[in-house]
Amino acid sequence: MINPQPGLTPETLRGALLEAIPDAVVVVESPDGRHFSARIVSESFTGLPLLERHRRVYRALGRPVGGAIHALTLETLTPAESQRART
Repeated sequence: MINPQPGLTPETLRGALLEAIPDAVVVVESPDGRHFSARIVSESFTGLPLLERHRRVYRALGRPVGGAIHALTLETLTPAESQRART
């Protein structure tokens, strides 16, 4: 979990997500340091409903969500779902 701080970067969030979900492939983008989008692909999401996948991401990020992070758009997929999305 990361501590809230000004100037969060996509790399900071990506690191926190990889620490919590080590098998994940994570891409985080932000145009301004307050609005973020994250695509997380992990086998650990298999069988989990969307709400539980998002809860895992929010737990990994901790307090900045709703604080230093004003908005967070999530795409949480299993590898199979990611592969289907590409075809």
